[in-house]
Amino acid sequence: AQLTMAQRVPLAGAVIVSTPQDIALLDARKGLGMFQKVNVPVLGFIENMSYFLCPKCSERTEIFSHGGAQKWAKKLDVDFLGELPLDMDIRLGCDNGTPITISAPDGPHSKTFSEIADSIASKVQKNRTLNSPPIIETLD
Repeated sequence: AQLTMAQRVPLAGAVIVSTPQDIALLDARKGLGMFQKVNVPVLGFIENMSYFLCPKCSERTEIFSHGGAQKWAKKLDVDFLGELPLDMDIRLGCDNGTPITISAPDGPHSKTFSEIADSIASKVQKNRTLNSPPIIETLD
């Protein structure tokens, strides 16, 4: 589906999202290669389910390992956009259609999502500026 979309729709860019596990990162690298082959700018990697913060004691646990997406982003010379936690509030918001940035706009997860979104928007804008056709003016 991604290949068909990339071939038929002009994409401003692709973001590769992966959990930190080796098998998921293998798929992420394949996706990166596919987007590069069809000349879709890869805006960066995001590590999803990077860690879990216990809601009772705030202990951070790296259930699925940690840092794999950041490591591969560096190896592949692709920007690392951030890491997202495995979090019940994020999951509940996804299930009911209310993003965490709406349900808890001042929370730490909203800040992370906003920073990632700002980075993506900036990269898309930069790519548009770099790839825009020249403006030709005529003098009367």
